[in-house]
Amino acid sequence: MVGKVYLIGAGPGDPGLITEKGRRAVERADVIVYDYLANKRLLAYARPGAEKIYVGKKGGCHTLSQEEINQLLVKKAQEGKIVARLKGGDPFLFGRGGEEAEVLVEAGIPFEIVPGVTSAIAAPAYAGIPVTHREHTSTFTMVTGHEDPTKETSAIDWAALAKIGTVAFLMGMKNLPSICQNLIEAGKASQTPVAVIQWGSTPRQRVVTGNLANIVDRVREAGLGPPSIILVGEVVKLREKLKWFETRPLFGKRILVTRTREQASQLVEILEELGAECFEIPTIKIVPPENFEELDHAIDELEIFDWIIFTSVNGVKFFFERLLVKQKDARALFKAKIAAIGTATAELIKNYGILVDLLPREFRAEGLIEAFSKEDLQGRKILIPRALEAREILPEKLREMGAEVRVVPTYRTIIPVEEAETVRAALLQGIDLITFTSSSTAKNLLQMLGAEARKLLSGVILASIGPITSETLRKAGFEPTIEAREYTIPGLVKAILDYFKATVIAEGKSHPNCKGKMSPP
Repeated sequence: MVGKVYLIGAGPGDPGLITEKGRRAVERADVIVYDYLANKRLLAYARPGAEKIYVGKKGGCHTLSQEEINQLLVKKAQEGKIVARLKGGDPFLFGRGGEEAEVLVEAGIPFEIVPGVTSAIAAPAYAGIPVTHREHTSTFTMVTGHEDPTKETSAIDWAALAKIGTVAFLMGMKNLPSICQNLIEAGKASQTPVAVIQWGSTPRQRVVTGNLANIVDRVREAGLGPPSIILVGEVVKLREKLKWFETRPLFGKRILVTRTREQASQLVEILEELGAECFEIPTIKIVPPENFEELDHAIDELEIFDWIIFTSVNGVKFFFERLLVKQKDARALFKAKIAAIGTATAELIKNYGILVDLLPREFRAEGLIEAFSKEDLQGRKILIPRALEAREILPEKLREMGAEVRVVPTYRTIIPVEEAETVRAALLQGIDLITFTSSSTAKNLLQMLGAEARKLLSGVILASIGPITSETLRKAGFEPTIEAREYTIPGLVKAILDYFKATVIAEGKSHPNCKGKMSPP
């Protein structure tokens, strides 16, 4: 049985700009073949076990030739596999998608084209430049700045281009001098505004503006290179008024997020909305306990407990999953009152149809201990389903209050050793800040880095979700720079924002929302 190939436009760089249809195709694919300009974050949509093949081209260095890529698509489809071919921007706009589609037709392979957002429009938009504007121009065109090198003469009609209001050149950085010269010689005014946008729509975005006469020198001074687009036209003048992307408070900050892969998405999403470039590398993996004997025994006796305390989202998740395995549901908890640490934990419990009876103001064990100090716990039976290894302060203090406490392991945390090299590589490339959302993430990261930890973390800002996590870092010899006052993800984000705002003020730098010029990241 022959498979199918989806030629998918991966968008200009921001992973959020892939289309819904493109994302669905990636999710169901057996094989994902992706380019240099396709954001690797899109690979997170792949189903477990999907084969991922990089065929990128960078600086003239080709992982595979175009012919080899064509044959790879055919081969995988002939094996009966669904293939998602991720191409930067739009597959039919200077992306050789048409050539790949022709090969598939010749081989009798079913395929679909999934259009994508082109950088020719998206990069200017993220730079605050509309490619058309009623007061400036109603005409816009896109041109390859890198024609087929085997052509003896240019196929570009420079005289016609000189009459177009806005012209976007893709893949033209090597030819920037000749592009400017050809346009001037064709009648375009030398003072025509030009913008060069590198890594458009990503936190690495850099923009240099000038005109046809001076843009080459300005780009050289700034050190811009590919991937960039060149935009020529009066609309470039609108950038200073409309730029929005680079004004976000965390723009250009490179942040390493160390939560479990399943739980990192909320934090990553918030940080990216604020302009940061996030590296989502888990330093903790959540797995079931080696056996469920203790948990199963507790579930069989749920009616004897007066209180059930959930200290984390993971504890809730694994507890209720096991409850269903035992052919029970929330009704089995009819007698017990429910306590939780943290609003996220309480919200997840609510999703199972149960409202929390006790939620401390301080989201840590000490806060719950203080809340229980107002309760009569003499002779009360309390169940705490939690991680195999955790702080003992909560059960110890509850016992001192007269309660009978049973702690049952509901899950384990282990170190994802396979991520160690990825963490090292990210730190060597340069990281501004690392977030720690639990003591486990801190301990595990340091263990993954081993003897290199002090060297690799030198100069990196360490952001802790609260005092317990901070103390773990201090015991290991690392002082956290940032500590959240509210021990939640929003609280951690607020602390990070407050730190960078205070740093900008202290150093006398212009805030990006002001008119002062910010240094490029």
